[in-house]
Amino acid sequence: MAGVSEVVLRSMNINEKLGPRLVAAAEQNAILRIGWTNAGDPVPKNGELGLCPALPEGARLRALGVLGSWVAAFGSGGSFTLQGDAGSFLGAANQGTTVHCERMAGHFTGYMMQSGSITVLDGCGNDTGAEMQGGHIIVRGATGARVGGGMSDGLIVVHGDVGPDPGAGMRGGRIVVNGRCPAPPPGVLLRPLTKKEVSEINGLIEDESMHVPSDAVCLVPQEGLHIESTGFSVSSDDLSNVGLTSEEPPLRTYETVDTVALIGLSEEVQSLAIPLPLLPCIDSGTTMQASKENPEAVHNVLNRHPAMVMEQPRAVDVLMVARENLLDIREALPSAGGFAIDLQNLPPMDAEELDGLMVALRSMAKDNVPVTLVEAISRVQVLHARAAHHNIDLAMARIEDGSGLSEASALPMTGRSKKEHLNSGQTQTGFLLGFAASGHDLAVLMASGVDVVSCAAPMADTEDIAYWLQGTQEDLANELRRVGVKSIDMLQRKHLRALNHETAAVSGLRLAGYERPLPHWFAR
Repeated sequence: MAGVSEVVLRSMNINEKLGPRLVAAAEQNAILRIGWTNAGDPVPKNGELGLCPALPEGARLRALGVLGSWVAAFGSGGSFTLQGDAGSFLGAANQGTTVHCERMAGHFTGYMMQSGSITVLDGCGNDTGAEMQGGHIIVRGATGARVGGGMSDGLIVVHGDVGPDPGAGMRGGRIVVNGRCPAPPPGVLLRPLTKKEVSEINGLIEDESMHVPSDAVCLVPQEGLHIESTGFSVSSDDLSNVGLTSEEPPLRTYETVDTVALIGLSEEVQSLAIPLPLLPCIDSGTTMQASKENPEAVHNVLNRHPAMVMEQPRAVDVLMVARENLLDIREALPSAGGFAIDLQNLPPMDAEELDGLMVALRSMAKDNVPVTLVEAISRVQVLHARAAHHNIDLAMARIEDGSGLSEASALPMTGRSKKEHLNSGQTQTGFLLGFAASGHDLAVLMASGVDVVSCAAPMADTEDIAYWLQGTQEDLANELRRVGVKSIDMLQRKHLRALNHETAAVSGLRLAGYERPLPHWFAR
């Protein structure tokens, strides 16, 4: 992790030392302390982030100081008490941990929590309890905008004023406000509490000073039509109008060529080797596990080929981290060969918040696994800049992001951004396609400077996936032989030709027959 900030290194070291001590302390019913010397003298922490992820049942921790983002996230039990301030995403994806913050917390406190409790004694930022599915959050002090936004269940109690848009998009649960509350947005009903509700809610709160008075108001979802959004993908083209040519003589049809790619080029990373530069997107890693009934050749293909999965990763798979599986990360990540953070699918995060998430994830994952960032192609400049800043191994741009940008137009965008932001050579570039890549597609993208490609497998059957991967590898090898190069590393932009005027116009590639880019690409 060369070049990472001092605060990230401090945070990783704390988590590394805590790991073996947690089990022993839980067995002895002891409290682990962070921010004090062995003699008990206070040494407050300052900015450490991603601390204490995935707390197990029975663990008890107490911290002193001002901590950063993603503290006590992904917990399944135990308790965490902070004598100080916390950053964003405190207790995110909580599944049973009791979190207590004695001062202020940042944005997205309790994001996507499923169970457990979070108490904050000096107010929270925006989006407190966003998308929570259960448990309860108790806040003394004001909260920012969109408290309980998108929540489906659970309880939020605020002893203070709340910001605009309270309960926006909520589908379940209750938000109780003992303070000033602005008019709720459409789809949210503001009503008084019943006596039964007051008694029920106060029964959940041990601290009597935090009990809800009878004149508090309650926000609940209003009955109405609910439409499930499936999202959309738009792409205006593919790579069929880009050709590969060469002045070199073709290789023999039986000549060996190198199609192997690596994910993770840094010496400090345990690289993943893939037989061809293609990561299939599969829901579950179990799909890539051949059964006894499958031929040995199928086993051989799948066992050595990593995939990008949402659940149950194998030791060679890359686990995608997104909203849909955030609650499963604690159990799934330790067995994965790497992980990818889908920035497009998570709340917007600044540099500190992303650092906090990566510290938490790295602390749960195997040592030195490669890390990938996934972002929309329309934000490729931002993606590459963030990847360089955070020392990410692979920056992957999702082509079908709703913008309508074509694959051909993405090539020069990516090339210019790569040249500007990724000069060190440690961060690789990738494309996440909206169609199943062929050997030709892979050759075109490798020649364009793309290192790794990911796409959905065109079939769901385990044996069929093996045949598809093997066939794609052979197609790629044949493309290399035809062009006269012995390795995908030897493919260059000079090998590419646009096969029609439109492709040449958006890609800057030489137009076949014209043999040079169109004139507007020379304009300053």
